[in-house]
Amino acid sequence: MRTRLVIALAATLVLVAPAYAKREALQVVVAEPFIEMRTGPGRGYPIFHVADRGATIEVTRRRTDWFAVRTDRGVEGWVHGDQLALTLGTDGGQVALADPGWDDYTERRWEAAATFGDFDGGSSISLTAGYRLAANLSVELMASQLSGDYSDGWLAAARLVHSPFPEWRIGPYFLLGTGVIEVSPRSSLVTTEDRTDQFGQAGAGVRAWLTERFMFRVEYSGIVVFTSRDENEEVDEWKAGFAFFF
Repeated sequence: MRTRLVIALAATLVLVAPAYAKREALQVVVAEPFIEMRTGPGRGYPIFHVADRGATIEVTRRRTDWFAVRTDRGVEGWVHGDQLALTLGTDGGQVALADPGWDDYTERRWEAAATFGDFDGGSSISLTAGYRLAANLSVELMASQLSGDYSDGWLAAARLVHSPFPEWRIGPYFLLGTGVIEVSPRSSLVTTEDRTDQFGQAGAGVRAWLTERFMFRVEYSGIVVFTSRDENEEVDEWKAGFAFFF
């Protein structure tokens, strides 16, 4: 019953994703002989352009230690923060790059979390990786290790996560997911077989931005295991932990 209520609540909260707020762009002047611009935010992306000394570049957004920039000739690319820190402001002063803050949090794309909790009376340890499709809609992949008094196991899930108020520092989210669970009973008296089943998941949680790249998450999920036996099984899971974005 609780699972059906959570599913109904999550379904009614599918909102149109708001557009990301735009920040005022920072303009800097290249003080070194040149800075290297890459096609993407990482050293694995190729260098395709260099901005020479004296060129003015506009910083449009940030992704961890990489900054998207646009030159005064309209060339757009990505520059590492180490190089950007050597530029000068348009007033000739040194540029100070702030640590990731609220604007970076609201525009984050990737998120990873480690959580610990209770899975039907046993313990669970979960790792989650998520990607933001829009301001209030994300997809997540989750893997959990399960441990109980009479059995151990693991589960893997794909989840759709909806955050109705992405602009809140402490905000709720709702999730729907599906995956596979394997349970290995502990028994030394008789031979038992491992059980692998599919499951459906619905839940709700709260995400709180703490500082810089770090967040706190607490979550409840109702899980229905679709067994090959006479009836399905319902499981409650509570967990909490920390996450960071990048």
